[in-house]
Amino acid sequence: MISTALIHAAEDGEYTANPLIPHPWEMAAAFIGFFVLLFVVIKFVVPKFEATYQARVAAIEGGINEAEEAKAEAEALKSEYEKNLADSRAEASSIREEARTEAAQIVAEAQEKASAEAARIREQAHAQIEAERAAAAASLKADVGSLATKLAGQIVGEALEDDARSQRVVDRFLADLDAEQNKAGAAQ
Repeated sequence: MISTALIHAAEDGEYTANPLIPHPWEMAAAFIGFFVLLFVVIKFVVPKFEATYQARVAAIEGGINEAEEAKAEAEALKSEYEKNLADSRAEASSIREEARTEAAQIVAEAQEKASAEAARIREQAHAQIEAERAAAAASLKADVGSLATKLAGQIVGEALEDDARSQRVVDRFLADLDAEQNKAGAAQ
């Protein structure tokens, strides 16, 4: 419909500007502007974009490389840390074992000292008891001797004031008493 209207208008000799078909000089100006713009873009804009792109690529690759280096360094530090931690744990374990051994040794030594001290105290007590028993026996012999002498003097009717004679009587009496005790102890 539009094309038929244009054809009819051209046949009538009347030409009117058609907005859909541009004039040749407009097309030439548009082509020249396009090529100038294309030249400016290729000459100035594209290199800037390319430089920016290359800078970003370098930054990203550098960042990746740095990240990989940091990761490798972190892995090395981690392995060193784990090794140190394992060494520290082993050392702590050996120290604990040493402490346990030392504690057991100290306890054993303390028990030995306590046993030795108890044995020494027991021996001193036995010695003291024996000494006191001997002193008591001697005191008892003297007391029994004097009582026996008085009793014998009263029974016999004469005074046994002579020390030598009274000592013999007491010694004989005690010897007889010891003999009877030994017989009684052997019979049991």
